[in-house]
Amino acid sequence: MTDQEDVIRCEGIWKIFGDKSRQAMEAVRRDGLSKKDIREKFDCVVGVQDASFSVGRGEIFCIMGLSGSGKSTLIRHINRLIEPTSGAVFIEGQNVNAMNPEALRRLRAEKIGMVFQSMALMPHRTVRDNVAFSLEVRGVAEAERARVAARAIDMVDLTGWDRKYPDELSGGMQQRVGLARALAADPTILLMDEPFSALDPLIRRQLQGTFMELSAELHKTTVFITHDLDEAIRIGDRIAIMKDGVLVQIGTPEEIVTRPADDYVADFVAGISKLDLVTAARIMQPLAAYVQAHGPQDTSAWPVGKPGCKLNELVDLAVGTDHPILIAADGAAVGVVTKRALLRGIQGRDEERAA
Repeated sequence: MTDQEDVIRCEGIWKIFGDKSRQAMEAVRRDGLSKKDIREKFDCVVGVQDASFSVGRGEIFCIMGLSGSGKSTLIRHINRLIEPTSGAVFIEGQNVNAMNPEALRRLRAEKIGMVFQSMALMPHRTVRDNVAFSLEVRGVAEAERARVAARAIDMVDLTGWDRKYPDELSGGMQQRVGLARALAADPTILLMDEPFSALDPLIRRQLQGTFMELSAELHKTTVFITHDLDEAIRIGDRIAIMKDGVLVQIGTPEEIVTRPADDYVADFVAGISKLDLVTAARIMQPLAAYVQAHGPQDTSAWPVGKPGCKLNELVDLAVGTDHPILIAADGAAVGVVTKRALLRGIQGRDEERAA
């Protein structure tokens, strides 16, 4: 669950690469040029186009897109590794683009941790020393560094490996070290750029599980970049679909899968199972409307579910009965899921509900 407070807010981020990027940006504002126009007239490439979004405290916000979509370019604006051509980034209300070098260094050191696909672990340092490196840079005493590093190493299930060197670890273990290094600094924000994409599927899923457990425990605000929709759906509270530098759609996994904004998103989600995504609240008919259509009902023998029940759970409830499923919240009936509505939900056509 996430709080309402926005920790990260990006407003109208544009990134145009090229020697004439400023002229191109002015032409966009003045004439509304397309990406093609910008390339042809100014020999510039649009990496990110007018991207705006916010991330709440404790939220995992996934930005998903194919290679070249602009997702990695966008995430690097948050800690100002890349300067925007236009737009602004705010961290806890502070304008990152207006920070002087000292304030920016402090922000990166104290509030933002970044985990890349390539961990860039220092080969001459042990696991413990790699994990504690950011604390060492900040001048934390050795005993305290060792304590914090040990806790972070334990969090990622690497206890006993603290005196090993990176070349003695598997790829998955090295990725865990990178995550521990980010956690040891105790940042407010984690920026994760395809951290698990180079790993074997089984190891990747295990690390996803580890990350989700840590997120639930530590409530870190996270922006997670991936090209894998299954990964985004599994770990994200919300997902942003990016194409050609544009944020095409932002929504919960359920919203993205059941209500794609356009054909591009629809093609992405076409093969995704709805069974563990769609909830009763999405497909149920309000109880009053059901009674109006069918008259008063004796619901004593009906199976009962909650608004948050997933389709898989509803299927289990529906098996062995001819009755609809009564949906109740806080002890009161609020809706009805009929067999037809359940089948439509499985198909992903929740707009066609049973009468």
